[in-house]
Amino acid sequence: MRRQAALIGVTAFLAALAGVFLGRELLPARPRAGAELHEVLHHRLALDERQSAKLDSLERLYGVQRRALEFELRASNARLAAAIEAEHGNGPRVTAAVDQNHAAMGELQKATLAHIFGMRQLLRPNQTAQFDRAVVKALTEDSQ
Repeated sequence: MRRQAALIGVTAFLAALAGVFLGRELLPARPRAGAELHEVLHHRLALDERQSAKLDSLERLYGVQRRALEFELRASNARLAAAIEAEHGNGPRVTAAVDQNHAAMGELQKATLAHIFGMRQLLRPNQTAQFDRAVVKALTEDSQ
């Protein structure tokens, strides 16, 4: 009886592993938001050396800024969680924490937009239309 139960357990486990493997291999991965924007910038716009160097610099600076803002957003989420745990309702601490959270999200969004506009300024007039389409797609692809 135990042997049969163990055999069933091992078989179920192996079937689950096979299902995960097949799912990963056969089903296409959902593209990351903004992946096309990255593809356009780095592979389709034929940036010259000056543009590439400036883009690399912008991306490094934005990366540092984004990590700092994401850290602040995580800290804001932790404050919200602590306020919810303390008040168990929509009290003044929760309301203040929500406002702080929205401010942190807003700062991240503003920094992202500033980065996008900074990248756009590097482009020649014949490159901006394709970039603009990729930006619009990145901003709307989750809603499609």
